Parts: sequence; structure tokens; C-alpha cells
Amino acid sequence: MESNFLDRTALVLVIIGALNWGLISLFEFDLVASIFGGQTAFLSRLIYGLVGLSGLYSISLLFRSRETTTE
Repeated sequence: MESNFLDRTALVLVIIGALNWGLISLFEFDLVASIFGGQTAFLSRLIYGLVGLSGLYSISLLFRSRETTTE
């Protein structure tokens, strides 16, 4: 089963969110906020929202059946 565009986009956003949380945890540095103008800036809030929605969407990836091939 090939992953589609939405699956890949969600995965990339989840990875960005995870890396951002890692930076916050280790260095108290919010990369998203620093790039897009602070935590309350519209673009930052948009990115946070997209990351959250991607996380929710990614839950569905856990329950999809996978095709197995033997060669």
C-alpha cells in the first residue's frame, strides 16, 4: 500500500511538531514561534493547528491494513 500525499504531508508536520517539542524541552527554544513571529502570531498558530490536525489524522495510520509481499 503506497502512502498518498495527505499521509506524507501529515507525517512531515508531525515530525516538525515533534522536533519543535524536543527543542522546547531541551533548550527552551520554540523554532516555530521564532520563525513565524511569536507564539501568538497568526502563522505560528496556523502551524500549531496544522501539526495538531496532522497528529489526529496520523492516528488513522495505526489502524490501516498493510499489504505484505514475499519474494
